[in-house]
This record gives sequence, C-alpha cells and structure tokens, in this order.
Amino acid sequence: MADFLIEFDQGTWYQQGRGPRYKQLCRHISGLVASGSLLTDDQLPSERDIAEIAKISRVTVRKAIADLVADGLIEQRQGAGSFVRGGGERFEQSLSSLVSFTENLQARGIVSTSEVLLTGVFRPTPTEATVLGLSSHHQVARVHRLRRGDGVPMALEHSTLPEDILPRPDKIGLSLYELLRARSNAPVRAIQRVTAVNAPAPVAKHLDLTEGAAVLQIERTAFLASGRPIEFTSGFYRSDAYDFVSELRLD
Repeated sequence: MADFLIEFDQGTWYQQGRGPRYKQLCRHISGLVASGSLLTDDQLPSERDIAEIAKISRVTVRKAIADLVADGLIEQRQGAGSFVRGGGERFEQSLSSLVSFTENLQARGIVSTSEVLLTGVFRPTPTEATVLGLSSHHQVARVHRLRRGDGVPMALEHSTLPEDILPRPDKIGLSLYELLRARSNAPVRAIQRVTAVNAPAPVAKHLDLTEGAAVLQIERTAFLASGRPIEFTSGFYRSDAYDFVSELRLD
C-alpha cells in the first residue's frame, strides 16, 4: 500500500486550470480503475492517507470519493472503507407487474433470503388506518424484513396488512404474496410511488451503505379484486442494484 500511495501524489494528477482538485482526483481514480491499476474489490487508501500524500484537505478527498460513489465506481462499506465496485448485475423490477421480491429474483436464478426484523399484531398508525381503510379499533399485522439476493442486502421492507388478511404474520416464509395466495387473499393491483432519498442511518446500516447514500423509497398500496386495500408497504431499495422499469402505451 505504501508504494501504491505514490499514485496519489498531486504531481501525478493535478494540472492548473483543469478544474477543481476534487474533480481531477475523481478523474484520476477513475483512470486507475480503467487501466487495471485498481481492480474490483481493491480497497482505496484512507482519506487521511490520500490527503497527506496529495497535500490536499480531507474534505477535497471526501468530495472526490462521493462523486465516485454516485457514479457507481466505488462503494463505501461501513466500518471497512472504500472499495472498487464490480460490474455487478442490476435488477430490473417492472412497475407494471405485481410480482414479489422473491419471484423477481428467482426468475433470474438468484437465491433470495429474508431476515425478519419485526413481526406482530398492533394498533394501526393514523397513516396505516387511512391507507387501509380501517378504524382505530382494528388491528394490523406488521412485518419488517431485510431482503437479500445471493447474500447481498438489497431491500428493507416494512409491510402492514389488516389482521383478518394476515392473522399470523409470524407464519410468513420467504414470500408474503405466496402466503396470501394460499389464503386466497393475494392482491391483483397496486399503486406505487417511487422516490429518490438519502438513506437514514438505520436504513444504511441494514443495507450495508454509508449514511446519506442514495436509495429508492417505494410506497405501495395493494388491492384485492373487490377494490379493498389490503397491503401497505414502505421499502428502501439499493439504487446501485435496482432499475425500476415501466412500459408506456399510447391510448
């Protein structure tokens, strides 16, 4: 690592009049990756080490790394540092098809797993009551799950359903929709809202991201054929792993 630090000497990458230092450093690191000097999963030197050898501030280094993270070239692993990302597969999720996380990954030959973080029956929050058309004396089943694909954390999902639709949330296996189909309570349509947000600390920790990293937040309300709303899910999805795709038609 000591020998490699010479690559970050300011004399090797900075040129007067070619833009801000952080932008030039960002381009230099991109070039190291493109040339093969940095390979997939290689760890970058620490911000402090780069700042010392380049004789620039850590703020400048941090801005350069942030740009590389936003471009998908570098990933920051909590408590470990910054690493060169591989050309990992991105997963397309159709916004016009009502399929579960499990079904989407299985269709691509990926092993999906779920870690249940919370499950139980509770009084609904005002938002849950409004979305699901319930009164305050009703109860709802809540399930919070961390979803992984081939062992990689990909999504954090918080699902709420009326108690009569899901009386035993602890019985959910890998797929919520699979259980609902077995009970003849599977939704047939849904409304989804997709928003780009910065990951709060708890979300970032579960998804193995740095706090403030870009993620996609999706709120979904799903309905039975009768029109009754029976699922409200709020989920956070890694933006470096997901592309949400919709098909548009001319009426």
